[in-house]
Formats: sequence, structure tokens, C-alpha cells
Amino acid sequence: MVLALSILLAITSVLMILLVLLHKGKGSGLSDLFGGGISSNYGGSSVVEKNLDRITIVVGFLWFAGVVSLGIYLK
Repeated sequence: MVLALSILLAITSVLMILLVLLHKGKGSGLSDLFGGGISSNYGGSSVVEKNLDRITIVVGFLWFAGVVSLGIYLK
């Protein structure tokens, strides 16, 4: 069980890093590298940003649940 939770935690940690880096910041972020800057000129980035926000929240919740579960299991 510890191994499964550790793997879940590692995967969600890497996903969280990637998802946060894809978000558009105050300046130009990594999302511009993958076409975010082009689509923002056409007004289509709002849907992409909303979906990215939702995915980030779900992955963040999974990461938090993995941390709490691993902490409870190891105690």
C-alpha cells in the first residue's frame, strides 16, 4: 500500500509541476510556448485556461489526498 501511494504521489507531483508551468502568468509563461499566446489573440484561450484550471484543481486534490493517506497509513 505504501508503494502504491508513493507512486501516486510521485505521478501527481510531476503533473502538478507541469500544469502550474502551463498556466499563463502575469508575463509570458510556458503556455505561450505551446501556442497559448497565439490563441489568446483570437479569444479562444479562456476555454483552455478554464479547463487547465479544472485539471489543476483535480490533480491538486489527488495530490493532497495522497499526502494525507500516506501520512495516515505510515502513522
